[in-house]
Amino acid sequence: MTDNHFVQIGYFSDKGLRPINEDCCSVHVPDEASITTKGIVALIADGVSSCEAGQQASHTCVSGFLNDYYSTPDSWTVKHAGQQVIGALNRWLHASGHNFSSSAQGMLTTFSALVIKSSTAHIFHVGDSRIFHLRGNDIECLTRDHHQWNSGSKSYLCRAMGADVNIEVDYLACPIQIGDTFLMTTDGIHEFLSPNNLRDIYHQFLDRPDAASQAIAAAAIKAGSDDNVTCQIIRINQLPRLNEDEFYQQLAELPFPPELETGLIFEGYKIIRELHASSRSQVYLARNLSNDEEVALKTPSRNFLDDPLYIDRFLHEEWVARRVDNTHVLAIRPSTQPRRFLYYVSEYLDGQTLEQWMNDHPCADINLMRGIIEQVIRGVRAFHRLEMLHQDLKPANIMINRDGVVKIIDFGSAHIPGLAEGRGPWISSSPAGTWDYAAPEYFLNKPASNRSDIYSLGVIAYEMLSGQLPYGKIASVRSLTQARYTSLRDLNDAVPAWVDAAIEKATQINPELRYSTLSEFFADLCKPNPALVKKNLPLIQKSPLAFWKTLAGLLLLVNFLLLFALLHD
Repeated sequence: MTDNHFVQIGYFSDKGLRPINEDCCSVHVPDEASITTKGIVALIADGVSSCEAGQQASHTCVSGFLNDYYSTPDSWTVKHAGQQVIGALNRWLHASGHNFSSSAQGMLTTFSALVIKSSTAHIFHVGDSRIFHLRGNDIECLTRDHHQWNSGSKSYLCRAMGADVNIEVDYLACPIQIGDTFLMTTDGIHEFLSPNNLRDIYHQFLDRPDAASQAIAAAAIKAGSDDNVTCQIIRINQLPRLNEDEFYQQLAELPFPPELETGLIFEGYKIIRELHASSRSQVYLARNLSNDEEVALKTPSRNFLDDPLYIDRFLHEEWVARRVDNTHVLAIRPSTQPRRFLYYVSEYLDGQTLEQWMNDHPCADINLMRGIIEQVIRGVRAFHRLEMLHQDLKPANIMINRDGVVKIIDFGSAHIPGLAEGRGPWISSSPAGTWDYAAPEYFLNKPASNRSDIYSLGVIAYEMLSGQLPYGKIASVRSLTQARYTSLRDLNDAVPAWVDAAIEKATQINPELRYSTLSEFFADLCKPNPALVKKNLPLIQKSPLAFWKTLAGLLLLVNFLLLFALLHD
């Protein structure tokens, strides 16, 4: 049995009446930092005995999931991370099982995973192992057996890991509370004991999950089980998340820095000059005294000394930057010594913001626009690959250095699904971004997606070519719902109709009408999309024959009406 302040764990696995044990189970409780970002994982698998390598398949799934799941980006949700890892494991099992030169031919297994993160249990399930949820006297099976019945009374497994190159995984998320228990079994247990039998035996050993799992296995064998028997029990002692006080205390551990002046030596950096100051933060050009590198040092504004949400966003920005490694995203520099104050250090960009560049290049050339947007897209794609949304793309948050390299520089509004799962009441409910550039769904209380960042890119491209915004100034939900797109060609007749059509699609109010991928949007910025252009052309250009037929019909109708009026005058 394994005990800690989060969970009590007990398990028992035995070959029973079979010659070998093809079941496998495991629980991993990581350090507290990983519990917050990834959660506690419990797994059970039952190798299919009719294939040649069922035991190897079950052990591969359990060990592989534990290794790979905790290696996925912290920004990923549990659902996305679990599905990606299970998909990769399934493809490996399928390839190995169908390699006829291999002795591991036929690697099939059931697989069920329980991930406990924050106040939610995430269930992944393939096959006929089961996960039961016990709360008080109630017991509920959270999984369904993937069985198919033949013409008689026999059933066979219709879904298993390794059976096909693609795998359909059942997924379920359910809320949990302290005192809840999860009971995981293979079919050698639950085909011979009812859920009520399992509950009653468990209640005899409430504080001894190891003894309970052994007793359940023994009862199954006594009831006639001729299969491997595996039972794993996880009891929740404490929800693996920080409570509000602990969270705020963690954020407040580092005090705000003092006011920094030119020439000051601060934490191993010499302050050269102030680069930028606003009501929210200060950015200084500094020299790293350990390697003589010029860097940018960002400090929080003392106006928000007692604002935990502001501190959270400040730390959030550094967290994101450390994980997004891309040429077109501002790079964070590691600290030269343990920090005693709240700040972070990044590469120094000698250049100007896109906002400043646009002031110098009103109604920019289309090729210049494409070159800049392409680089921004490369940076945004790095966010999307980590399942993050930037949420605040705008010219002021994009820098162009003296070599023409474009970089995204602000990540304080980035949405990180993997962190959001465990943060509950500390997530700010205020909309991300600003009215002029943020996607309408942020202000209409609708879900955001990668299409939201595509909207912002479309607005930026529009402004670069026209100096205006596609819907004018928007300052309220009412004006947003009444907004109408202004054609780029009304503002800049040098813009081809097909470029206007692409940007119009990118900036649709309804996200379902926008591009679904960044590459699709950029492709339509570079060459005409016939379907899109035809859709946006006037009828006389889209179909001249239809136009003249329609016009002739209308003139004929007008003539008939005039003749009718004359005859009845």
